[in-house]
Amino acid sequence: MQIDIWIAIVVAAIGTYALRVGPLLWTQRHFNKHKANNTEARLPLWLSVLGPLMIAAMLGTSLIPKTPSTASWIATVIGTVVTVFIWRKTKSLGLPVFCGVLSFGIVFGLVLGADVKLPG
Repeated sequence: MQIDIWIAIVVAAIGTYALRVGPLLWTQRHFNKHKANNTEARLPLWLSVLGPLMIAAMLGTSLIPKTPSTASWIATVIGTVVTVFIWRKTKSLGLPVFCGVLSFGIVFGLVLGADVKLPG
């Protein structure tokens, strides 16, 4: 790989880390300041509104396949259904996402594999 690709990867990794650790550090500092003053700390209203909006935006962009095809739409629908079903059973985050991505990959591979014509 060329050095400029590695630089881009490192910059993207640092930026992604900063986007996640920045709010965490700010919130910890905010709560520690209130704890030191013996006052009740509350999350700001903008954070309680912005957080779900960002999650909804990521959900919206991830549900539309990059290359719209029958295989990708079928896999997306099945992956979404599996994710929602597992979430309703567990009310957790990790297992539903894992199962949804796994089912997407398996279904996409099976449907795409059925579309591929083997020579001979």
